[in-house]
Amino acid sequence: MAEPDPKTFVTVKTTLPRKPYTTINVRPSITTERLILRALTPDDVQPLHIIRTQPEVMIWTSRGTVDKDLAATQNELAFFLPPKDETTFNFAICLRETGEMVGIGGHHNKMSSFGWPEVGYMFRKEAWGKGYGTEFLKAFVREYAALPREEVVLKIDPRTVTAPSGEGGRAGDGAGELLPVVEEQLVALTEINNSRSWGVMKKAGFEHFLTWVARDTRYEEHKPIELPAYRYFVGRPAAQ
Repeated sequence: MAEPDPKTFVTVKTTLPRKPYTTINVRPSITTERLILRALTPDDVQPLHIIRTQPEVMIWTSRGTVDKDLAATQNELAFFLPPKDETTFNFAICLRETGEMVGIGGHHNKMSSFGWPEVGYMFRKEAWGKGYGTEFLKAFVREYAALPREEVVLKIDPRTVTAPSGEGGRAGDGAGELLPVVEEQLVALTEINNSRSWGVMKKAGFEHFLTWVARDTRYEEHKPIELPAYRYFVGRPAAQ
């Protein structure tokens, strides 16, 4: 399918988490069977730098390259620290037994290519294959769904619109016409070859809704690349 085109987006009514988010100095931790998801702090720059200097991890990011130095990692971490913590909902992913930080994940102040909020995560390579990704994502979406909500008007890719969940007319430009009420979605994007990641999404209750072809920004050639898109319906029962 073609990549998302904002010119084709439709206007709908839906819900989103109310902002500002709880700031990180009072944001509660989330405890799972093996993990603790806690607020990020400036001291996390060293463990985050380890993650972001592993080529096996960074190859799956849109940039595709490791951080060149600690300052580059500090710049990335700054997106989630005060004052930007009021518009981000990210966590350090730590082992419950030792407190060691093995990943980072959540929602930052970015809408996906489809107009919906996007969730993302990364784990250091030593933590792969142990089910931590699924454990994190299940816990995160439960916490995200429990945040206070507000009604909003949003422009979204029409390919994400399912049957309207409430009264209203057809989706449009919002100029004097009734707008459909649609279910809130949380979107996750990955690459066709990253089977680990889309396996995590499926186990956490996300569904694949389309695969689109984009230009691979990681390489100068900008060859076409397939990007599967997954979505989670926030108001539906969470995966167990």
